[in-house]
Amino acid sequence: MTRRYWLAAVLMLVAVTGASLYFYPSLPDRIPTHWNVHWEVNGYGSRASIFALPAGMAILLLVFRALPWLSPKRFEVLTFYSTYLFVMVTITALFAFIFSVTLWAVVHPPVRMERVLPAGLCVFTILLGNVLGKVRRNFWIGIRTPWTLADERVWDATHRLGGRVFVVGGIVGLIAALVAPPLVVIIVLGASTAIPVAYSLIYYKRLNPDGGDQVTADHRNTGHGGSSER
Repeated sequence: MTRRYWLAAVLMLVAVTGASLYFYPSLPDRIPTHWNVHWEVNGYGSRASIFALPAGMAILLLVFRALPWLSPKRFEVLTFYSTYLFVMVTITALFAFIFSVTLWAVVHPPVRMERVLPAGLCVFTILLGNVLGKVRRNFWIGIRTPWTLADERVWDATHRLGGRVFVVGGIVGLIAALVAPPLVVIIVLGASTAIPVAYSLIYYKRLNPDGGDQVTADHRNTGHGGSSER
């Protein structure tokens, strides 16, 4: 199964690289490379910029290949490796989608970027939300706040909630992408991220109501903070 994830990711990389090489000679000297919050073009680059996303995808795959080796004990990604690879493929697919839309906008304009790109981001959020609850505590992917990393119970509860919020937020955002101003989608997706982050703090404090006081007391008892043992 894990080989299928890697095969899918590599095939997407090969596809976008091949498309870049094929269309490069016919591209204009300047192509759009950046959009503002209203999905209006506010940045251009040379036609060689078409290779930026394929290069980014290649780097992404190399990083995902290295992270299992880089992970410290008790924070290994191998404990949820299939989900880890699913996230890798999903991010790779998002890169490929952005590349495809950008290339299409250059070759066959106009494209309703204010509708298409937000819709793609919302689909990505839904896919991520469906597996977020399976992500175990690690330093690389997931909702990595000081409170989720400090307490595994907070991590698990936050990611279960985050998965539901991401799915609901992605669906609401997808509808908004089709009928509402683009800024609405950004607000919806931003709230979908902020809610589980805030929850991780609240839940951590509920589980550890005296955590801060205890840390201060331990700090003083070890001879720091202006006092010392004799």
